[in-house]
Amino acid sequence: MGLDLTSFDAALKSHYTDDRVENMVYADNPALALLPKMENFGGRDLPIPIIYGNPQGRSRNFVKAQAQGAATSTRVTDFVLTRAKDYSIATIDNETLEASKGDANAFMDAATTEIDGAIQSLTRSLAISIYRGTDGSIGQVSAEPSTNSGTFVITLARKSDAANFEVGQNIVIYSAKTGGSQRSSDGSDVVWPVAAVNRRAGTLTLTGTYDGSGTIDANDYLFVDGDRGAALAGFEDWVPESDPTSSLFFQVDRSVDVTRLGGNRLDATGLPIEEALIEADSLVAGEGWGMDHFFINPTKFGDLKKALGSKVQYVDLQANAKISFRGILVDGAKGPIKVVPDHNCPSNRVVGMKLAMWKLYSLGKAVRVIDTDGLQMLRQSAADGVEVRYGYYANVGCRAPGSSINVQI
Repeated sequence: MGLDLTSFDAALKSHYTDDRVENMVYADNPALALLPKMENFGGRDLPIPIIYGNPQGRSRNFVKAQAQGAATSTRVTDFVLTRAKDYSIATIDNETLEASKGDANAFMDAATTEIDGAIQSLTRSLAISIYRGTDGSIGQVSAEPSTNSGTFVITLARKSDAANFEVGQNIVIYSAKTGGSQRSSDGSDVVWPVAAVNRRAGTLTLTGTYDGSGTIDANDYLFVDGDRGAALAGFEDWVPESDPTSSLFFQVDRSVDVTRLGGNRLDATGLPIEEALIEADSLVAGEGWGMDHFFINPTKFGDLKKALGSKVQYVDLQANAKISFRGILVDGAKGPIKVVPDHNCPSNRVVGMKLAMWKLYSLGKAVRVIDTDGLQMLRQSAADGVEVRYGYYANVGCRAPGSSINVQI
């Protein structure tokens, strides 16, 4: 008798323990690993209440204080958090499984390679999204590509964003993060598979023809097909780089107090990295908060090490019993701040925060096998193969946006 789903499912259960998947997810993604977690985000939504103002019945004149005390109250609102979805599917040809019959290591290796890759793809999507916004963009175009038949090259506005792309992804391009128009390369093609990535040069080779009717232009935004407008709300949404408007964010009008409800922001473009961190810390401390973490791209982390020279102080951060990260300790106005390098952080940004104010809320583990029916491996209905489904239902929440800062560098 050949390998059947029942026996293979048992092997997967013994091999893919929750601990192993967690370690795969957290190993190279510091912000994702260090962010506090709540894994029982059930129901329709999750309110995150916040007090952003005190009653103003205060005056040196008693009558005026009494009148104002009757007219005002504590300012309370709540962000009503909802979940975002993300999926990664590993598909395995049945003949490949059958060919390894009799050799447990071989069939496990064949399945493990594909399943590990699916988990890592989903993990990177989550880790990248934590820094970005619900729009789902993962890069910008530097300039209109040259005409070419068969394939054409996109140069990214930031080279470091090349880390967000993989060969085989399907990419779409729009003129704006939200709204705007979808771009075409030849008047008809609007979805392009990634054929190659040059990470050092910051370029993508897309499969398709670019001709005179192509509409891709500088500063356009790139998305994985299916992601636009469907990502979770990351740091860029909670603490945007410009003051939030009256547009509701999880049912809250943040324009009534752009700092306490929408965080701090600092344009430190052109400043040395150590000065940018000092300015950011001072700004947040001026609001009465003390940060304990800065997350930063490794290129800027290297600049900080060079700037500090012999004065650099390293610190080890523990995510769990097996996963740790090394950062740099810097002095803050209200205590030491850990500077943590994370390749998922855009190279033009520093995210500063009081870590305990943030949380990743998820329905079950944020990256997990979807096995509601009890089966980890499913028979494909229209092909001779099987598939394993991984996914998450989650979102990022913040209990005090005013304790955080978005630094543009």
